[in-house]
Amino acid sequence: MTDSTVIVIVVAVVVVALIVGGWLYGRANRLDRLNVRVDLARQSLESALDRRTVVVRAIAAWMATNGDPQARAAARELLTCADAAEHAPWEAREDVENALSAALARVEADSRPAALVGELADAETRVMMARRFYNDAVRDTLALADRFLVRALRLGGRSTRPHYFEIVERMTPGQGDAPE
Repeated sequence: MTDSTVIVIVVAVVVVALIVGGWLYGRANRLDRLNVRVDLARQSLESALDRRTVVVRAIAAWMATNGDPQARAAARELLTCADAAEHAPWEAREDVENALSAALARVEADSRPAALVGELADAETRVMMARRFYNDAVRDTLALADRFLVRALRLGGRSTRPHYFEIVERMTPGQGDAPE
């Protein structure tokens, strides 16, 4: 082999190494950005869920002032579900949010003031949108994280795999105990 052949081989190896290294760096960077997107979407979802809980507390407070014992019992159930939703760890949040939705579905919307009906509708819309953004971010992150080379070379580092957040978006009366 001549010196020029060795130089060409060395240059070719360096160029290929730079291209592969750049690609790997780009994938790792993209995965990191997607994980940040999941974290931000989760924070937004948690805020929307917390806002809905505040509205539920307002509905329960209004119902508790009603003289009807059945309304006071429903208010206590709503408050219990709201407390559980506020204090649940993220891993258990789906179940308690579904229980809160079921409790809300058992309360007749006609019995609430129009302002609270509007606030609840707005809060539920925000939850629905935040959940969809979060699940979109999870889907994109998992799509990249599940690729063979990304897994094999551990480009995701030590980040945990995100999980979808599945709750019943809106329940109508009669669905109270049967989340979809």
